Parts: sequence; structure tokens; C-alpha cells
Amino acid sequence: MNLADYRRSARTWLQENVPADDRPGGDPIARAKEFMAKLHDAGYSGITWPRQWGGQGLTQAEERAFAAEARGFTLPTYVFSIGLGMTGPTLVDRGTDAQRERFVRPLLRGEEIWCQLFSEPGAGSDVAGLQTRAERDGDHWIVNGQKVWTSVAHHADWGLLLARTDVEVPKHKGLTMFVVDMHHPGVTVRPLKDMTGRSNFNEIFFDDVPIPDEHRVGEVNDGWSVAVTTLLHERLSISAGVGMSGQKEDPTSLEALRRVVDTGDPLVRDELVELHIRSRALALFNQRLAQETEAGIFPGARGSAAKLLLAELTMFQADLATRLAGPEAALGDSPLAHAISQAPAMSLGGGTNEIMRNIVGDRVLNLPPEPRVDKTVPFKDLKVGTQG
Repeated sequence: MNLADYRRSARTWLQENVPADDRPGGDPIARAKEFMAKLHDAGYSGITWPRQWGGQGLTQAEERAFAAEARGFTLPTYVFSIGLGMTGPTLVDRGTDAQRERFVRPLLRGEEIWCQLFSEPGAGSDVAGLQTRAERDGDHWIVNGQKVWTSVAHHADWGLLLARTDVEVPKHKGLTMFVVDMHHPGVTVRPLKDMTGRSNFNEIFFDDVPIPDEHRVGEVNDGWSVAVTTLLHERLSISAGVGMSGQKEDPTSLEALRRVVDTGDPLVRDELVELHIRSRALALFNQRLAQETEAGIFPGARGSAAKLLLAELTMFQADLATRLAGPEAALGDSPLAHAISQAPAMSLGGGTNEIMRNIVGDRVLNLPPEPRVDKTVPFKDLKVGTQG
């Protein structure tokens, strides 16, 4: 099928299958799972993922074509965004064949929801400073600790968990990655409310939670390299908006703002032109990264640049919308008010802007790294660490 036919077919399928925004009653998660199963069975979930693990085995061209058609619809896929953009790609890249066979297809069909368990109260931007412990007990690991700011964990069936398995070595060298069952009775999930009034992220407590060694992803104490894989996918997926479509149109986008402001004012037009330039630049940058990935050139740290550009664009849009529509636009329960109040989160989630700039400076521009006093110190000897 050529690309034009593929796009027409996708458009027809979306028109016939995307549920109405205002369908009343029922369980929204059950409806989302039903939609994901239909999406996968129609060939539109995991478009570029390997066929042997449940994907479609197609190219970035088909994925971009489908994404272009999907922009006109509200897809109920947000709850799957972590699995589609972060944990799933990590399993494809770093998991065992048994793990891929068990987890990837159910993820793509929406049968199971995933979360990513990295951040902690004492280790946010410094992920490697985490204190959640996993201790070996025969063919299992016993996990104790706390995670926070974990999106969709209150709906998740499985989580990708980074835990400390050795305190005798420097902090980056004593971590291991696991797949954890979020329904185990030792896992406690507590939703946290943000300033929009919503509870999309959570804090999680682990109390003697057993994880079979077969659910370990990568080698023991090599969890940091697996985490880097996840973080690279995270930043690329956030900048590209993978699985995050929650409404037909961003109310702070150029198209939306043009309908509610005075475009006859030349100063307003200048502002809108600036928004168009920034949006287009990011779209082209993401397209270039996608094309390189398809060609076998992994973008690496440049994914952090894409995520930084998106965070800055999101704040620019929110600020522009507030100035053009008036301060009252940030109040109330309107889509525009929610978009404005959510904008700062983009500069925090997935790594702060400051961390992104450090990564770009160090790994893309080859600038001298910041001084580090903890690089060779055993974790148990760090003041922020744990003893024993």
C-alpha cells in the first residue's frame, strides 16, 4: 500500500472507530482498553515496532502519516503513553526474548497498562541517587522503598522499576532494573492532585515486594545503562507526543489562538508568527530524529534537546495565550485554563530544563562537564544515601 492509500485508510478507520468525546457513563479505562485493542488489530498500534513482538514492522513514514490523521481526533490513549513511549521500547531494546514475548503484545493491545518508577522524594533530577532497595533472596528480589511523581500508576498493571542493589559501589554502578507487578499487596499507590485538580501522577510505597529474577531487565548492577535507554525514549516520546493525545486541539496552539484573538493587530500577528516558527522548528527537528532512528542512527542525547525545545515552546504558548486572551483565561475549568496551568509541568517531568541543558552541553556540544564530587564514592558513604 502506498503512503497516500495508507493515509486514506487510516483516516477512514479513525472516523469510524474513535469514540465520541462526550460519551457518558461507563469505565473510561475499560473504554480506552477496548479502543487500543481495536487500534492494534487494525494495524495502527506499534506501527514501527518489530512484527515478532506484536508490532506492525512498518516505517516512520507510516507512523507520521497516521499521526497526521490522528491530530483531528481525541484518541483515548493517554493512559498507555508511558508503555508506548518509554517502558515498551526499553523492553524491545534491552529485555529478554521471554520478556518481550510476555509483555510487548499485551502492552500494544492495551490489555495491560504500564508506569515508570524512577523518581523518588530524595532523588528527582538526580535519578542515580535513589534509595529504593532490592535485595536478593534466592531466585527473587525483595523490594522496599518509595517512588513519587509516577504518572498513571493508579491504573498500572506493571511498572519498570529502578532499584539499588549494591551500596558498596558508586551510585551509578549499583542499580538494577526490574519489571514489578503493581497489583502485589505490598505495593501501595496514592494519587497526588496537581493544581488543575487532576490526579494523573502518584506516590508509591513498596513493602517487602518480591520480584522474580526472570523479571530483571539487563544485568545485575547495570540498571543505569538500561535507565539511560528508557530516559532517551522518554524524552523522544514526550517531544513527539507519543500516546498523549487527550483532545482534538491544544487550546494554546496557533490554530486555536487565531480564532480568539484580534489577528488584525500587527503586534498580535508578530506573536503568532513567532509561535508558528517555534512550532515548525520543533516538528522538523522531531522528524529528523525519527528519520535518523529509522536509518539506524539513534539520536542519543539530542533527544534531550527535543524535550527542552518542547518545554520552552509549551511555556511560550501558555504565556502568549494568557497575554492575548487575558489573565482570566487561566481561571476556571475551561480547556484553555487547564492547558495554561499544566504548562509548567513540561519543564519538570522527564527531566528539568536545567538537566536537559546540562546533557546537551556535555554530550552534544562537548562542553566541560560540571564538577562531580560523588562519582567515585560508594553510595553508602554519601550523605544523601542509606547505610547498610
